[in-house]
Amino acid sequence: MTSSRTKTPPGPAACFVTTHWSVVVTAGHSDTPRSQAALEKLCRAYWYPLYAYARRRGHAPEDAQDLTQEFFARLLARNWVGSADPEKGRFRTFLLTAMNHFLADEWDRVTAQKRGGGQRVLPLEVESAETRFQLEPPDPLTPEMIYERRWAQTLLETVFEQLRQAYEAEGKAALFTELKGSLVQARAAVPYAELAVRLNLREGALRAAVHRLRQRYRDLLRAEIAHTVAEPGEVEEELRYLFRVLAG
Repeated sequence: MTSSRTKTPPGPAACFVTTHWSVVVTAGHSDTPRSQAALEKLCRAYWYPLYAYARRRGHAPEDAQDLTQEFFARLLARNWVGSADPEKGRFRTFLLTAMNHFLADEWDRVTAQKRGGGQRVLPLEVESAETRFQLEPPDPLTPEMIYERRWAQTLLETVFEQLRQAYEAEGKAALFTELKGSLVQARAAVPYAELAVRLNLREGALRAAVHRLRQRYRDLLRAEIAHTVAEPGEVEEELRYLFRVLAG
């Protein structure tokens, strides 16, 4: 006899307690090992928008590298996150606010020290950041607006890489290579018939595969956004904001 109670997968709210920024904000001043690890993971993922921000603010490449390294060293060592406002709990906002305070108050002291100031430094790829920065086209937007756009682009790149690795782990790397273009194409623009022939699939099966790819991408995107906000109700709002930034 089967139970009338059906089990459903836990939704975003149920899973939310394990996400990174909520762990960091909840820990507050206690600076637990779990919150420290969560913050480090966030910083490693989203350091580049701050490097680009420092460059757009007029700092030379070497200075921007020093700034970025020293900022994260102090962020982790001094528990600046203890001042984060849970009511305004977006990690991107906290990070930019903290960086602006750092630029205003700490830069003179940073320039008198070696990179990292003798503190623990995250393994950021700051040397390659300038190459990446130079590939960016000129942009008339303010440094703050560009920071928001770089943040959104970094988030999408992170999700795309997660999806690629998931398909590769399932032995479907070739399928992902063929279908990845459908993530940025309108449904009507996806060449289903051509792809079906190339992959030796029926067109109906190909359409189902594209649908699954897009659904997995959306799920991963929401999960990644959840890592950077403090409340589950903020995920959809942040998702809408992300696409407004990219569209602008």
